[in-house]
Amino acid sequence: MEIVGPRRYVEIGGDRLMELPPLLVHSHPNVHRLDRVLDMAEKLVERDMLISSFLPPDAAMELDLERRRMDLAIQLSERYISLKMHWQWGEDVLEWIRQCETTFETNPALRPFLRPDIWPHAGRSSFVKLLEDKAVETNGIGIEKGVGLRLAFRYLPPLACCTDQFLFYLNDSVAGSAFATWSQMSPDPVASLPPERFHFDVLVM
Repeated sequence: MEIVGPRRYVEIGGDRLMELPPLLVHSHPNVHRLDRVLDMAEKLVERDMLISSFLPPDAAMELDLERRRMDLAIQLSERYISLKMHWQWGEDVLEWIRQCETTFETNPALRPFLRPDIWPHAGRSSFVKLLEDKAVETNGIGIEKGVGLRLAFRYLPPLACCTDQFLFYLNDSVAGSAFATWSQMSPDPVASLPPERFHFDVLVM
């Protein structure tokens, strides 16, 4: 086992570069009708009375109130689309991890490192760390947040089922707690995979 700072890395014999399956990621959220998302966001603003519904005394204030409602609806739409992008990345990464586990199981040089009775061993979260260590380009997507959201939601709920509090404040804590719990499921000590020993392609669909 090699130790670099606070990180432990499994030692893989030889110097051959190990090939892992390609990571297939979606470049756009699976949103078929952006106008429908905005319409749902407008209804959310109205339903939860996020903007005061008092009757304005003049036309200028009425126009300002309508503009503020539209701005908030646009913000909610953008946050939901970002949420959906993170969730989709989480879905793609978990599928990649399943493929990597199959690769480890079929490669005699790698098979021992997924066994908890071997010290040290890699856990499923080690593949997420490998993506981060390899500096995979995500266009601003937090991989751990994406995986956490996918762990929390098998299917991401539609915007109509989300509250503004979840979209603005709670989704990060939900994703963080889910990822932390999942990453701690493997018995300690869990070691990282040395990034210089692995190669894989990232294919954008």
